[in-house]
Amino acid sequence: MHEEVVPLGGTNDWRKRLISMPIPNSILRNSTLKQALDSLIHKGRIDRTLGVELYFETDINALFSLAHMVKYARFGDQIFFNQNLHVNTTNICVLACRFCAFRKGPRHEDAYELSVEEYLHRIDPFSTDIDEVHSVGGLHPTWNIEHYKNLYSGAKQKFPHIHIKSLTAVEIKHLADRSNLSVCDVLVELRNSGLDSIPGGGAEILVDSVRDRICRGKESTQEYLDIHRSAHHLGIPSNCTMLFGTVESIEDRITHLELLRELQDETNGFQCFVPYPFLPDFTRLPEAQLATSSEILRMIAISRLMLDNIPHIKAYRMNIGNEVTQLALLAGADDIDGTVGHEEIMHSAGSTAPLDSGVQELVKLIHESNQIPIKRNTIYSQFFVENCEKQESNILPVVA
Repeated sequence: MHEEVVPLGGTNDWRKRLISMPIPNSILRNSTLKQALDSLIHKGRIDRTLGVELYFETDINALFSLAHMVKYARFGDQIFFNQNLHVNTTNICVLACRFCAFRKGPRHEDAYELSVEEYLHRIDPFSTDIDEVHSVGGLHPTWNIEHYKNLYSGAKQKFPHIHIKSLTAVEIKHLADRSNLSVCDVLVELRNSGLDSIPGGGAEILVDSVRDRICRGKESTQEYLDIHRSAHHLGIPSNCTMLFGTVESIEDRITHLELLRELQDETNGFQCFVPYPFLPDFTRLPEAQLATSSEILRMIAISRLMLDNIPHIKAYRMNIGNEVTQLALLAGADDIDGTVGHEEIMHSAGSTAPLDSGVQELVKLIHESNQIPIKRNTIYSQFFVENCEKQESNILPVVA
């Protein structure tokens, strides 16, 4: 049972709302947080120096309160989710990133590669309940663009209502190299075959000295940004991500956020930012500086404050689990991803998040944070209130 919500308002309305909101005393008494709030209200943006200072802010609860204020100014009590399914196309990969527990060599006993028929077969049992398939995988040594064109066109023919969100930037680069095409040509052909949007995976940390240590051989920082820029210019929206808690510094994380913010200023093509911590099981990165729960929440809060031009901040339930996700909904996050149904990459690395959560479980998770569950589509253009009778009077318009 749900009712449709009509999105209203413009991109700057959140700043007007922020000005009119009551400010908790914990923020007013804190010079760093007060400065951050003033910068958001009067300049619309927090600079790099202040972003670094926020990482070392000792009053973490006040930091979360400020991030939640900014989230509330944008979306009120609304928390978004969707009905989606993850289908990983292959775990065979020509690279061997040190943080990855998912990758297998082609002769490994657990290696797999989905044919078009197998791909459709995995979607079929869920097809009446979902409106998105999220598909990423390894860099297969022999597949070229034709395989993915057949995957997407086959899926669109059989499941025309399902949005296909697929291929990380490095997968697109790999397909361009394998197919002797430019990145732009690859994106055009895949878009014409049924690709609707691309996820943000593979960003890791957008600092090449860090990338050289944890994922040597993947796309460079500039290549990641250029591939997303090309997608945006072609009308293909995308998400963006950050993998934190490996070997990067706080300054590296801020650089990452700044680069994403600069590209968003140019293209306005990022829908959502997804920060998630490194999960250490079964990987070859013993020097990783693993993130605690409080650091995960701090990263989400600072993302909300720094990324003033990216509307949605996701608490990625498949990575951080339901308990931390609920806390993140009070620290700046406004999205929890979706039903998922099946996921291998995070779970290969040690995630224990449940894979069988249906709509009612997600609604319950959001209600327990005393907020309103909003079912969305992939591109945040359709919204439905889900089972929120007790809070209907508090619904605010959805603001982009």
